[in-house]
Amino acid sequence: MAVYVSNIVINSGTTFSETFTLESASTNAAFDLTGYSGAAQMRKHSGASTKTDFTVEITSPVTDGQIILSMDASTTATLKAGRYVYDIVITSGSTKKTVVEGNVLVREGVTR
Repeated sequence: MAVYVSNIVINSGTTFSETFTLESASTNAAFDLTGYSGAAQMRKHSGASTKTDFTVEITSPVTDGQIILSMDASTTATLKAGRYVYDIVITSGSTKKTVVEGNVLVREGVTR
């Protein structure tokens, strides 16, 4: 499976959600996520010690290859405006794969 690059925008103080559909590189069909779990974080740069976790949900049916990346409004409200990096890693047993990565633009909201 290739690593997909997708840049995202988060408006601080609002609920964030983005859906990704993973495909098998060999068949171009949906990647079967049976037995996988997911994790995702954003950081100012890849070596930064401070991180913010996303919620990662693998949707049902898992054979559709869909992952929902989300963050609630109270968490996005703590983010400072600026540019960050993120990735999504899926794990099954001892196998870990980075499946999506990219930049995050956090925009400061006006309405509070």
